[in-house]
Amino acid sequence: MENTAIIIMLLFGIAFIGLLSNRYKFPLPIALVFCGVCISIIPGLPVIALSPEIVFIIFLPPLLYGAAWNTSWHDFKANLRPIGLAAIGLVIFTTVLVAVAAHWLIPDLSWPAAFLIGAIVSPPDAVAATSVTKGLGLNPRMITILEGESLVNDASGLVAYKYALTAITAGNFVIWQAGLNFLIVAIAGIAIGIAIGYIMYLVHKKFVCDPIVEATFTFLTPFASYLLAEHFHFSGVLAVVATGLYLSFQSGQIFSHQSRIMIYSVWEVVIFILNGLIFILIGLQLRSVMEGITEYPTGILVLYGLAVSLVVILVRFIWVVPAAMLPRFFSKRIRQTEAFDASNLVVFGWAGMRGVVSMAAALALPLTLPDGSPFPHRNLIVYLTFCVILSTLVVLGLSLPWVIRKLKIQPHSIAAEEYEVRTNVVTNIITHIESNLSLLQDELLHNIKSKYEVKYNRLQKTDLPANYFGNGQPLAGNVFNEFTQLQIDLIGMERQSLEQMHRKGQASEEILRKIERELDLEETRLQMEMYNG
Repeated sequence: MENTAIIIMLLFGIAFIGLLSNRYKFPLPIALVFCGVCISIIPGLPVIALSPEIVFIIFLPPLLYGAAWNTSWHDFKANLRPIGLAAIGLVIFTTVLVAVAAHWLIPDLSWPAAFLIGAIVSPPDAVAATSVTKGLGLNPRMITILEGESLVNDASGLVAYKYALTAITAGNFVIWQAGLNFLIVAIAGIAIGIAIGYIMYLVHKKFVCDPIVEATFTFLTPFASYLLAEHFHFSGVLAVVATGLYLSFQSGQIFSHQSRIMIYSVWEVVIFILNGLIFILIGLQLRSVMEGITEYPTGILVLYGLAVSLVVILVRFIWVVPAAMLPRFFSKRIRQTEAFDASNLVVFGWAGMRGVVSMAAALALPLTLPDGSPFPHRNLIVYLTFCVILSTLVVLGLSLPWVIRKLKIQPHSIAAEEYEVRTNVVTNIITHIESNLSLLQDELLHNIKSKYEVKYNRLQKTDLPANYFGNGQPLAGNVFNEFTQLQIDLIGMERQSLEQMHRKGQASEEILRKIERELDLEETRLQMEMYNG
């Protein structure tokens, strides 16, 4: 009962911190970790243990699935080379260099234990990367690479973690077997994910027609992929990512508009709660982490934490230059098709925040070896992991907006791309009406065609970059947004009239709620239609 009350209070705190984060444009994961640390040092409060099983089974599948769902398959495929280099090459590179640094710095630390530290802290976090970079106006290709890296690198990091752990507990490690096993685990995990995705595609398309049932299935799907893959000792992470990418690509064919409205609304709430809980729970681990390493002097602990964190940060910058430049040097096609901007290398290097998976992997370490002896340096490994998470979130996450400003990176606006898409859709509809609906009654034909002609005319008065049409002249005022805002204001008046009738009891509750929902959906559509630059 006590833990339940604490969780409820944490949820209230998360909601309140979310309000402050939105108002003051502060990255939510950083605020939550800070609050968790502050709460954990208050004397007398009970310690909340973060079970790795809970993280891996309850938190990880839906968070990865949500991130994969919002990733474009076409963009992911187009950037497979940089994503693969970062998600596999950079993870291995980080694991090795962190292991070398840790083995050299910490006395009596064995090579397997050093590699274990490197494997735990090597993969950046998908949730942290998405949350911290949100709203910074980064180039879409950069966002795709960062999100794609964070989706895939958990698998390579966990495989390296598994083999480092085996080297400690069983005392053996064969590198070629590890490489072969990684390929098997990855390919089989992806295959299971696609299979689950195809099964759910058939279920949604042929059998399910109720929005509530469809929303329920979307929650169960990532758990099915993850648990099935893990049952056969394959990559549950890649299985979830593959399922999310596949079903997201097919979503336009399998969901009705009612289902999409419900699913997206409910998932936004769930992802917000899960993100909030996991990051504040990470912060709450500080007390238990510090209680486990009392045998080390404080100054030595600070040195170890800073040194390992610095290596993790620097290794990413060391990797990014050859990883970006060598493919361009050897491939003429890459030089011709991919624009190069050195500032993007800095942004990529700066966006290496660690989070959920690293903390869970550290806490999942066994307490004892098979012979009953204590697991070597377990508490120190957990502490170092916490230091890396905290330092990368705070130092890199907080300074990233400042770095972008200093690099004078122009915020990317999707207004022009949105204009092209909307214009293409409306033009196709007008062409269809003229070609296929000419036999309709004149009044009906005129009315339906006028609706889309009005949309087209409004599009032509939309604010776009001054030289968008090549004439160097800015367009007229944003009549599109003004007209849309006028409709939203009038909907507000309709809602006030409805509320007056509701308070006076002049209509039934059922009718009032139905009309209220219609107004809500219409206002949502209009707000999504507006250009935000």
